[in-house]
Amino acid sequence: MNDPHLGQPVVLTGAPLDQARAAMILVHGRGATAESILLLARELTMWRAPQVRPLQDVAFLAPQAAGNTWYPYSFLSPIAQNEPGITSGLASLARTLAQVEAAGIPAERTVLLGFSQGACLTTEFVARHPRRYGGVVGLSGGLIGPPGLTRHDVGDLAGTPVFLGCSDVDPHIPKARVEESAQVFRALSGDVTMRLYRGMDHTVNADELDFVRAMLDRLLQG
Repeated sequence: MNDPHLGQPVVLTGAPLDQARAAMILVHGRGATAESILLLARELTMWRAPQVRPLQDVAFLAPQAAGNTWYPYSFLSPIAQNEPGITSGLASLARTLAQVEAAGIPAERTVLLGFSQGACLTTEFVARHPRRYGGVVGLSGGLIGPPGLTRHDVGDLAGTPVFLGCSDVDPHIPKARVEESAQVFRALSGDVTMRLYRGMDHTVNADELDFVRAMLDRLLQG
């Protein structure tokens, strides 16, 4: 009960880990599945220019949340109300990252991406474990905790590319929290790009996918 996500599967697609040149860990949202977030991997590998190294060189991994939910309440709720889900979810991401590193792909060549509740978990993981990553992508999400929570994040992202994309009127993610999250990552020396899309639904758009494709391109060409 203290680690509800322990033992849940990690679904893989793309290049085999032992053959991949880079990896992406994708974290699904509330009520979704690892398989559903991996549909983004299909979108990211479409419409490739012939001169660009194919994303078939990338291993895509998606951990599954127990009951399809990482934690029970809004990410803006008091953190204690969402435990042990938050801590267990963060541990699931750490285990998945360790799986990638054990296969010979360092964090510097691994992109962490989450959508919605998965974006909240992903950004929280990176803020608590700052180091150089291949990239960090938060789609319709932000750092976890109630309004006014004082954070004490310490460390160095060492120029990690960080992309935060969200609607400016998202019913679940206040614009102010996305802006606060961008400030935290800048303070941790992340190379932050934040885009707030006017009137967008709680979804992923083509501009965000293009940005992530370019992030992976640079990583593969590096």
